Amino acid sequence: MPNQIAPNLLSWASEIDPGTIEQAARTARLRFVSGHVALMPDAHIGIGATVGSVIPTEGAIIPAAVGVDIGCGMVATETTLTAADLPDTLAALMPMVEHRIPAGVGKGHADPSMDRALSELGLPHTDLNPKQAKKVSEQFGTLGSGNHFVEVCLDERDRVWTVLHSGSRGIGNQLATMHIVDAKKLMKKQAIGLEDPDLAYLIQSTPEFTAYIEDMLWAQRYAMASRARMDKVLINALFRVVGKGQRVRTINSHHNFTQQETHNGKELWITRKGAIKADTGDEGVIPGSMGTQSYIVRGLGNPDSYNSCSHGAGRRMSRSRAKRELSAKSLTEAMHGRTWNANRAAALVDEHPEAYKSIDQVMQDQKDLVEIQHTLHQIFNYKG
Repeated sequence: MPNQIAPNLLSWASEIDPGTIEQAARTARLRFVSGHVALMPDAHIGIGATVGSVIPTEGAIIPAAVGVDIGCGMVATETTLTAADLPDTLAALMPMVEHRIPAGVGKGHADPSMDRALSELGLPHTDLNPKQAKKVSEQFGTLGSGNHFVEVCLDERDRVWTVLHSGSRGIGNQLATMHIVDAKKLMKKQAIGLEDPDLAYLIQSTPEFTAYIEDMLWAQRYAMASRARMDKVLINALFRVVGKGQRVRTINSHHNFTQQETHNGKELWITRKGAIKADTGDEGVIPGSMGTQSYIVRGLGNPDSYNSCSHGAGRRMSRSRAKRELSAKSLTEAMHGRTWNANRAAALVDEHPEAYKSIDQVMQDQKDLVEIQHTLHQIFNYKG
């Protein structure tokens, strides 16, 4: 159940630091925020707006609240395979995934077969230069870096699932950054003071607002289609390694996005920065961290959260702090029994499970937002 921790600020988080509350309160004080800001149980400090927050606005949008990884989200597929169908190790899957789903900053690939999928997305509002157009093509169907990942999991029935986390890659970042800069320039030009410059906003019915919305919606389509492409590649690789298998169902959803919705009789822009839509019956994927479980959930449609829930466990430590305080050895111990990028343990310390909040506590905190359908345990992890 939520707690009111500041004016117009409700929180579902049992673990939350003062800096996160202060940042969210700054957002809640904006004059065009219509209602309260809802903090999910995974809430932590972000750039401008808080990660794990749901922001209802009327007549304006904050580009930095959507963030630079527009349309970032999860895709999960349930298969007909069970643990008994799997080989003793999934080591053979790792090189196939590494080759077919490139990962890392700026990584891409040339695959003409994806041209049709790209053409169906249409074009963003912003005219892309040749370098950007090339990036759009080459990075479509690629993972990215940071906390983006590919997993194979078993649920409580020993049923095999694939899970993947990715967004709109370099082009989404470039479009978002451009609009954030434009919003800041407008604030300065109009002499509008803000408690945080990253809360710069765009006013509805202006050319700048229209341009952002069209670019943002295009980037969301790009991210979702890119995840669908990687999901197909991953499933095909898994079935090839196992020698059989069929897809049962797929869940593909954003957790960095905004869209128009009606709440309390008003048509609002609902920005979910590190949160997923959890209206009654909505299916979603809530990943834990490396070495912990993830969840397939169904939304309960709680109006206090604007029909939303958390997008993951949420960071407890910054990446720099995790690298200072945690070790490759303890990460290796946490990942015991799984196929993973063990040779990159030192580089992945910032993704250590101890750098994140307890996913068990996060799920306990949001019992009134979602119900758990399935609990997934990793047996294979490939990190960006």
